Amino acid sequence: MPGPMTFEDLKSQVADGSIDTVLTCFVDMQGRLMGKRFHAQAFVESGHEETHCCTYLLATDLEMATPDGYASTSWEQGYGDYTMKPDLSTLHPVPWLEGTAMVLCDMMDHHGNPITHSPRAMLRKQIARLAEMGFTSIMATELEFFLFEKSFSEISKGGFRDLTPISAYNEDYHILQTTKEENVMRPLRNHLYAMGIPIEGSKGEAEAGQEELNIKYAEALACADHHSISKHAVKEIAWQQGHAATFLPKWDKDRVGSSSHVHQSLWKDGKPAFFDAARPHGKSELMDQYMAGLIKYAAEYTYFMAPYVNSYKRFAKGSFAPTRIIWAVDNRTAAYRLCGEGSKAIRVECRIPGSDMNPYLAQAAMLAAGIKGIEEKLSLPPVFVGDAYEDKMSEHIPRNLRDAKDALHGSDMLREAFGDDVVDHYTRAAEWEQEEFDRTVTDWEIARGFERA
Repeated sequence: MPGPMTFEDLKSQVADGSIDTVLTCFVDMQGRLMGKRFHAQAFVESGHEETHCCTYLLATDLEMATPDGYASTSWEQGYGDYTMKPDLSTLHPVPWLEGTAMVLCDMMDHHGNPITHSPRAMLRKQIARLAEMGFTSIMATELEFFLFEKSFSEISKGGFRDLTPISAYNEDYHILQTTKEENVMRPLRNHLYAMGIPIEGSKGEAEAGQEELNIKYAEALACADHHSISKHAVKEIAWQQGHAATFLPKWDKDRVGSSSHVHQSLWKDGKPAFFDAARPHGKSELMDQYMAGLIKYAAEYTYFMAPYVNSYKRFAKGSFAPTRIIWAVDNRTAAYRLCGEGSKAIRVECRIPGSDMNPYLAQAAMLAAGIKGIEEKLSLPPVFVGDAYEDKMSEHIPRNLRDAKDALHGSDMLREAFGDDVVDHYTRAAEWEQEEFDRTVTDWEIARGFERA
């Protein structure tokens, strides 16, 4: 598989004219790639060292508004600049864009200190904590999304109504139907692979027009990088083919939602630290403690797995999205599924995150909870057997954004792991999202009460 470019590779390709544009990108709070397009020669000469962007970009929402209430930046503080520091180990060609390369950046202040609430810095901090304990985190994410017949612009002009998926029926594992979608999915797989992203494959998911993209496991930071770049590629390549793609978790109340399951394990000295053949299910005591941390603190970090009002519409009985904070062995009704039982591939799959998650934030929060479980030497609750939707004893996943926001704000664990400033920053992001929804009059309200109320 082709790998990332070196800086020397880039300089050579700029010199021979095959690369003329470099995308310098950072990942914002919403998980989007933001940044600048450099003329490649300017990037080689100076842009590879640093560039700058406005501080509001890490204190905004999906609409690029400038909400008040953030301590990190504001109109009063003048909305100054952050430094974008390219991580040249992430330099990649972008095969679906002519003459283009991409690099991901870390966000710094003017003194070279990481911006603590930037998603990449938050994940780096938890990775560093694990390293001090002697562990490496290995993760994998699954990207689910819907493809539609029409383009983004056509759907927008139509007021996001009468949405028609690219297929007419449930295409779960369906080869014939997914063949009809290969004009999007084949270039997506091949371009990402050529870019250096370890794509394994794609499949039809459990609804009309729904696809899943699978990427090979990697160390946590690389996993999040791969996820973010791939999500961006889905949208751009679908757009190039005249279609829209959405990662909205629940775009129709009668259809299955889209998730982004996160598989995770810890390794030590090149060996899987979650594996112990002598213990039940082949999971080590360390894995028990880590999973117990995930479960104990699940409500406190749910916001980082489900960051919008719509995120919570996905959690429904019989939908393959979990509702109860339970672990089970190879059971897709549970929030935490033990996979690879009794083998060195043993891992835990968290099924709570939706397709709208920011992978850096979700992974960082899970690592923080797992680390706390290890530090506290927590005991894992008994394994659940059966239909987790019918369980009445376990804790329910927060039912809405307001509840998740309150749990985030009150989390001593996350305040210890991330810092008060970071928790307060994302609490404000959740508050703002709720405030914007609360002042909106929805189509449902109008149709329900226009005549009859």
